[in-house]
Amino acid sequence: MFTDRVKIFVKAGDGGAGALSFRREKYVPRGGPRGGRGGGSRRHGKDGEDLVLQVPPGTLVKDEDGKTLADLIDGQQRLVVARAGRGGRGNASFKTSTRQTPRFAELGEPGESRWLWLELKLIADVGLVGLPNAGKSTLLAAASAARPKIADYPFTTLEPVLGVVELADDATFTMADLPGLIEGAHAGAGLGLQFLRHVERTRVLIHVIDAAAGGPEKLWSDYQQVRTELKKYSAALARRPHLVALNKMDAVPDPSEVLAFRQRLVKLRRQTFPISAVTREGVDDLLWAAWRMIERRKTAAPEPLPALKVYRGPTSADPFTIEVMDGGFRVSGQQLERLLAMTDITNPEGLAHFQRMLDRWGLNDALARHGARGGETVKISDVEFLYDPER
Repeated sequence: MFTDRVKIFVKAGDGGAGALSFRREKYVPRGGPRGGRGGGSRRHGKDGEDLVLQVPPGTLVKDEDGKTLADLIDGQQRLVVARAGRGGRGNASFKTSTRQTPRFAELGEPGESRWLWLELKLIADVGLVGLPNAGKSTLLAAASAARPKIADYPFTTLEPVLGVVELADDATFTMADLPGLIEGAHAGAGLGLQFLRHVERTRVLIHVIDAAAGGPEKLWSDYQQVRTELKKYSAALARRPHLVALNKMDAVPDPSEVLAFRQRLVKLRRQTFPISAVTREGVDDLLWAAWRMIERRKTAAPEPLPALKVYRGPTSADPFTIEVMDGGFRVSGQQLERLLAMTDITNPEGLAHFQRMLDRWGLNDALARHGARGGETVKISDVEFLYDPER
């Protein structure tokens, strides 16, 4: 089964808790704190290994709201989507001139977590476009070793199929057979959006038309229908260089009608190629023209790799915000919530350190300005406290 869009949940590792430890050397008077992030003697814990998820080139990484975080088109690109939490500090880090034996340590910081969308857009040099039953799959089979499903009914191709076209040792390219377009494909009709997402990556398009479908007006209508869908989906995609393959010439009863259609395209400076994918007549000429067009695109302006940014959660200069709720207040803020997560509130000294930090940030004064008088519930994350101005 071909899957090109998945939603995943990522969770980075939590930091380890700092150690609560004291020196016990025989000739060291009074001892003293020695807890580090990993144990006694101020040791640090071992860093965990990175978890790397391999994705195919052409993968878009989006957040839960659909915002693109990265476009991974090269095998060497890496994106950090969730940072691990830092380790908590041991009690030695909290020693001061007035607090010689702190009996608390920090807990580890929780690692970041989030939902992500991974969306694949195939990377191919040439994309075959056209209406259902135009003969795209037959053309790919004639041009490469790919064996797409071929049958005489609409939507034979239900998923993209890639093939490698080898014209010579130094003339090869990849070609994708993509599901046929119908009217309204740009809005999702048929297999529209599934198809159009994959054709965005291609350098060159080959528009395959069933030359035996009718007279010049029918052929023109078929051509314009696909062009319209491309334009409605993406103006840039509609400007992509393309060749026109007039397929099934072996079944055309009156070649003069096809000639009239070709002359109309020539006036638009479109390169046209009468072919028969079944007999391979004219196929090589079409493929060589596609290869030359690809080479011109490569030498004209190499496309730079999109810049990647390491994901960091939303930040704010303010340590907290206050929201009045029924019976109390909800206090939120990235810095504040991280401090709470790293505090062992079952430890009296740890809780006292937490409260000192709140005083330093001005939370008690801010609550008073919001109307707190005493006894109200103050909720931070999923922890509730009672506001006591006399504490």
